[in-house]
Amino acid sequence: MVRIALLSLLCAQAVLGRTISKRAVPFFSPLVGGGSELDNAGVGVGEPLNVIISGLSSPAVLTDDGVLNFARSIGFSEECLDIHLGAPQSANLGDGNGFVNQTIELRQDFGDASLGTCLESLIGGNHFRVFRQNGSLADSGALFLAVSKEENVAEGHTIVPDGYNIGRDEFVSAAAAGSSFNGVSYSTAAENITGLLAPGSAGVNHGIATDGIVTLLTVTIV
Repeated sequence: MVRIALLSLLCAQAVLGRTISKRAVPFFSPLVGGGSELDNAGVGVGEPLNVIISGLSSPAVLTDDGVLNFARSIGFSEECLDIHLGAPQSANLGDGNGFVNQTIELRQDFGDASLGTCLESLIGGNHFRVFRQNGSLADSGALFLAVSKEENVAEGHTIVPDGYNIGRDEFVSAAAAGSSFNGVSYSTAAENITGLLAPGSAGVNHGIATDGIVTLLTVTIV
C-alpha cells in the first residue's frame, strides 16, 4: 500500500508538472526528481541510502534533536569528543535542494552515550549519516540514512565485507525491537522496499555490493 500511494503521487507530479508540497507521505523517490539513492562520497562513487525514517513517523522523531535521541535509544551517539575526520558526504534527494551535506553522522556507542563512540573509532562498528528530504519539490520530511559497518582505525575505517547490508540489518533489528532513551519510548515498524537502489556494486563506494533493499522505518513515540 505504501508503494502504491507513493507511485500515484509521483505519477501525478510527472504528468501535471506540479511542485509537490509537504504532505502526509512516507517519502518521495529521489529518482523522480533527478536525485539518487546513493550519496556522494566525493570520489565518483557513493554509499547507499539504505534506511529511510518515514515522514509518517512521529514529528518529534524527524527533528535534529529527535533523531539523535532515537539513535541513542538503539545504541548510537555523536562522534567521539565531537571530532570528525574526513569530509562530510552529500546527497541529492530529488527534492529541489540539489546536493546537501549530511545533517549529522552518528556511531555505535556500545552502551555508553557519552564516550562509547570513542571505542567505535578504535575497534570499528556500525555508523550512519543522516540526510533530510525537505526541498520545495518533495517536502516529505523523511530522513534518508546511509548505514554501514566499518573496520577499525588500523584498517582506515573502510567498510567491512558486505558492510552496507550488515549495517542496515543491524540498525533495523535494533529499531524494530522497540527502544527508549531519556524518558522517550519508541515503537518502530519496518518494511523492505525494492526499486530505489540497484543491487550490485556499480557506483558503490569501496566496490562493495548491496542487495538493493532499502528499509522504510516508521518510528512512533509511545
